Amino acid sequence: QVQLVESGGGLVQAGGSLRLSCSASEGSFSNYVMGWFRQGPGKEREFVGTISRNGIIKSYADSVKGRFTISRDNAKNTVYLQMSSLKPEDTAVYFCAATRGLISDRLADFGSWGQGTQVTVSS
Repeated sequence: QVQLVESGGGLVQAGGSLRLSCSASEGSFSNYVMGWFRQGPGKEREFVGTISRNGIIKSYADSVKGRFTISRDNAKNTVYLQMSSLKPEDTAVYFCAATRGLISDRLADFGSWGQGTQVTVSS
């Protein structure tokens, strides 16, 4: 399985922006559909967004649509999550995940996970 490492989390005021990065360990990164998920305090882990292998197809949760953007750079084995207009309810640990399967918003479809990065949005 591919090893994933997230970075870029931190503390930001409401209305601010952050960009998360997720770096993969192997050169076949372009063979993976990538996803971002998050888990807020006392909540279940939930889907944020996903991106196809070539970066053309993207899908987002309704709660982040229009505010978050996923992108990837296959030459750098990295996927990004640009977050704007952040709200206190976006506070969570953010995880990237990888699957060799079809593009999906289901946690169970992703077999490789990073350790997560904390994002805290203050009001």
